[in-house]
Amino acid sequence: MNYLSIKGITFSKFLKTLKLFPVLPIRAYYTVKRKAENDEYFLSKHLYNKIKATGPITVADYMRDVLQNPIRGYYMSKDMFGESGDFITSPEISQIFGEMIAVWFLNEWQKIGSPKPMQIVELGPGRGTLSSDILKVFDYFKALHNATLHLVEISPVLSEVQSRTLCIQSNLTKNLKSSFYREGITHQGIPVFWYKQYQDVPDGFTLLLAHEFFDAMPIHKFHKTNAGYKEVLVDLGNMKSEEKDIRFRYVLARQDTPMTKVLLKKTETRDHIEISPDALLIYDQICKRLVENGGISLICDYGHNGLGSDTFRAFRKHKQMDPLVLPGTSDLTADVDFSVIEEVALKNGNVIYLGPVTQRTFLHRIGIEHRVKALSKNLTDKEQLKNLEECYNFLTDDAKMGERFKFSCLLPATLSRILEKCPVVGFS
Repeated sequence: MNYLSIKGITFSKFLKTLKLFPVLPIRAYYTVKRKAENDEYFLSKHLYNKIKATGPITVADYMRDVLQNPIRGYYMSKDMFGESGDFITSPEISQIFGEMIAVWFLNEWQKIGSPKPMQIVELGPGRGTLSSDILKVFDYFKALHNATLHLVEISPVLSEVQSRTLCIQSNLTKNLKSSFYREGITHQGIPVFWYKQYQDVPDGFTLLLAHEFFDAMPIHKFHKTNAGYKEVLVDLGNMKSEEKDIRFRYVLARQDTPMTKVLLKKTETRDHIEISPDALLIYDQICKRLVENGGISLICDYGHNGLGSDTFRAFRKHKQMDPLVLPGTSDLTADVDFSVIEEVALKNGNVIYLGPVTQRTFLHRIGIEHRVKALSKNLTDKEQLKNLEECYNFLTDDAKMGERFKFSCLLPATLSRILEKCPVVGFS
């Protein structure tokens, strides 16, 4: 039974007969105006001084400083989404993506008896667009009774943007002992809370979504040599005395680093390996919470299934850049290794892992073409119809997001009997 069915009707029929849920205009690319950048060389100088004092640093330390530095970190001081930003994500392209994810969650939640209270958790919510689309669909199906929204976001700039997208009111908490730093009420009337880290989110039955979150986790890079694997480090580059720009370069550690001993498997054969301890920790936390509290987790990201190697890269103005040039002005990312998520699930036991499947496969299996047809019938403007087709192609085309983007799912093993009769849609 590999189809979506909500409240007794199949998803395809639901899409054809949907009248009350509004057909919104297709989203165009847009961005929130950036804050003024006073010194784009701040992080270059900061990293120069750090390396000068302590020697070469790991790629993980470099990523963490570039992305999360509290003063000038890439994620901490700007809104980077949209056409005039550095990259675009699936939820920003069209409402279709968020609707499909929402209906998928509702379908799987209904299969297991619609447990309540229920909390929706999103890791790295961007502008809040995806959570907003999900809440609209949940509200349409009257599924928000006894529900709360929890967002894990380190950026003060983006949390402010998210609050404007999602809330009728919100405010920063003044209680220093509180696990959340911002709270509010969504347009649907449910409480929403913001946290700096996932471990601060309270226990409870959870529908968890991580969309383009783990690709930004700091990674350690290793390179295979004749003398075995060596960790890749970031060092100062060769600069002439009259040059103003600070240059960085990759070097190999002369000796085994602590992470070389901790992270590498004896069976590894790839020439280049990228591993994120931060991601490993969160995978483990997700699995443990699923076992203890119940829930459904969906992880969607650029990635591979254990075969990827040298994927560390940077994006600025929608173009790929050298990650070591002008740190802090480009987004840094590395493909997610979905085989590692499966390994963590197996080690935890009592956790079901499904995937990965490509975004194209997942969206088609859950019926995106039906939603596109339903939208097309309600659009008479040729420009809007063209835009809809372009959005659909962008999400599903193999040359765009359709192939490189992957989906995986984690569930508690206590649901095994239910899933044998009603397999998880999109993964079978």
